[in-house]
Amino acid sequence: MRLRVLILAWCSLGAAFAADAGKRAATHEDVWLMQRVGTPAPSPDGKWAVFAVTAPAYDAKDQSADLWIVPVDGSQPPRQLTRTKAPESGVEWSPDSTRVAFVTKREGDDVSQIYTIDVARGGEAERVTSLSTGARTPRWSPDGTKLLFVSEVFPGAKDDDANKKQAKAVKERKYNARVYEGFPIKYWDRWLDDKQPHLFVQDAKPGAKARDLLAATRFAAQRGFAGREAETGADLPATWAPDGKSVVFVAATSKDRAAFASVPTHLFEVGIDGGEPRKLIDDADGYDDPEFRPDGKALLVGVRKGGDGRTYHHARLASFPWPFDATKRTVLSAPLDRSVTRSAASGDSRTIYFTAETGHEVMVYSVSADGGAVKTHALGRPGVVGGIGVAGGSLVATFDHAGQPPEIVRIDPATNTVRALTAFNASRLASLDFPALEHFTFTSARGRTIHNLIVRPAGFDPAKKYPLFVVIHGGPAPQFKDAWGLRWNYHLLASPGYVLLLTNYSGSSGYTEEFGQAIQNDPLKGPADEINQAADEAIKRYAFIDATRQAAGGASYGGHLANWLQATTTRYRCLISHAGLVNLETQWATSDVIYSRELNNGGPIWEQGATWREQNPVRLAGNHAKKTGWVTPMLLTVGESDFRVPANNTMENWSYHQRLQIPSKLIVFPDANHWITKGEDSRFWFSEVHAWLGKWLR
Repeated sequence: MRLRVLILAWCSLGAAFAADAGKRAATHEDVWLMQRVGTPAPSPDGKWAVFAVTAPAYDAKDQSADLWIVPVDGSQPPRQLTRTKAPESGVEWSPDSTRVAFVTKREGDDVSQIYTIDVARGGEAERVTSLSTGARTPRWSPDGTKLLFVSEVFPGAKDDDANKKQAKAVKERKYNARVYEGFPIKYWDRWLDDKQPHLFVQDAKPGAKARDLLAATRFAAQRGFAGREAETGADLPATWAPDGKSVVFVAATSKDRAAFASVPTHLFEVGIDGGEPRKLIDDADGYDDPEFRPDGKALLVGVRKGGDGRTYHHARLASFPWPFDATKRTVLSAPLDRSVTRSAASGDSRTIYFTAETGHEVMVYSVSADGGAVKTHALGRPGVVGGIGVAGGSLVATFDHAGQPPEIVRIDPATNTVRALTAFNASRLASLDFPALEHFTFTSARGRTIHNLIVRPAGFDPAKKYPLFVVIHGGPAPQFKDAWGLRWNYHLLASPGYVLLLTNYSGSSGYTEEFGQAIQNDPLKGPADEINQAADEAIKRYAFIDATRQAAGGASYGGHLANWLQATTTRYRCLISHAGLVNLETQWATSDVIYSRELNNGGPIWEQGATWREQNPVRLAGNHAKKTGWVTPMLLTVGESDFRVPANNTMENWSYHQRLQIPSKLIVFPDANHWITKGEDSRFWFSEVHAWLGKWLR
């Protein structure tokens, strides 16, 4: 039985597409209730990996998330470490491989705190931090006696008592207002408040006092000081220096310029006794995710080029010698013209492993710690490798593909062999018909090679004709991968009997940097032309596609492009746009990010350059009278708390549809942000998408 589980977790689905009589199409329940396996954290001794597993439910109170542990050699099945409903994240091993630190909010906690559990001896986890402002992203000191972490505090507060006092004053004030004197004012789905992220150090034991390394510094008092914004809050990615006497971290110091300039993050160092941080490098590039090699002789960082007016650059992997010398930067991933997603150094510090987006995959690569040629580690089937970490002579990671959610695997880079360490979803997957994805490329009218994926529906019959649903990815910087997904799950979208076309148009990030930059000053027309050409090519190549029944849709940037298709073509029987802009100008003015949009469109709005005038869907509403655009039935959906593509753009789009008397439907999700994350909302959204397609593609 175990052999069969491992095979299910890894094997290729093969090239046959005939319907499997023993399997069925996936339902929303099948997809939504799959166990969700998180990034593994390997122990320093290479023996174990700890990871979070979420057991989802449609009712949030029934959902749970716990930590699990599995031996890297696969000698035992995974076992559960914690048993609480509160989610647990930020897993970090102690240097001696005996304890694990993690973040959670348990009964009695007002905010998330750091807990530790003794993996070697067992027993209950104990809370280590007790700050009123909470704690997250724990990092053990090299000697295992201290923890470094982040907490968001009030500016100027010298200690936790001062934070409590300011929090009390905010709670007791009689008015309710947000007051700003600079940009930005919001991020993703939340309004930015007065708090800012600080780094803290504390002895790794309950009751110890935490020390704010940035308290009362001129550095943190700068108007432009900020952390790296994330969906759940601001972070200061940080790592201990090899001697344990200082910390290297990433922060921005020009946040107050965000309305009219790029805001790079730079590298800084601060002693564990506090004081003014030292800036390690001063250039136009942006830096992220600092991590020391095990030998302590080099600092590895992510870097994106800046200062050249481009809105997209690959993430590269760079190395600096330690002690730090800014003049001796080596970009380790330079020979590979792809964007790096994660990296880890071998135990002997001689080899650096990393993952990078490559076409429809995320693959594993390696390079000498001194730089040089990059080696590809082909693993035998398409998919996405995520969250790699070194465990002895092996790597541990997650692996998923379109027919399988992420599971934990061990990768032997010497032989490029893979062994599945978990198979949480094998029994549920066994009954589902997930045809393997197909691929084709074509040369666009502009001479670019465009890569595409084809998804056949469950129960596919080559003798039948199927409608074509052109699905458009967001970003635009990501790309369609052979990957598992919840929000636009390929097989669930195709399940009623649609063939899906997934096109990696210009601007997608899994290809050359030039390809990713190709849509600057051409944000909508160029990609949309390629999408239409891809549909023509798919119809020509696959006889089972019914050319008379085509639909298209997407979310975010995919929604932008769906709205452009509405304005410029009548080839589709219906369209779907989730969280899409219809007006470049109002999107610029109301989004949480504006300057990069100005760069991408060739200058400020008031200069009314060609992009602002010619690639704005609302300016083409006159095509309705000519029957060349603005006539296709459209489903519009949006989250009310979306600050990335604010709901006003969807409302504006809705007004145009109603004014032009185009058959249309509007669905607003009051509890959703840029994504629809609640189970019942997601189930309803998929049902409405299928109903809309069914109505117009009969």
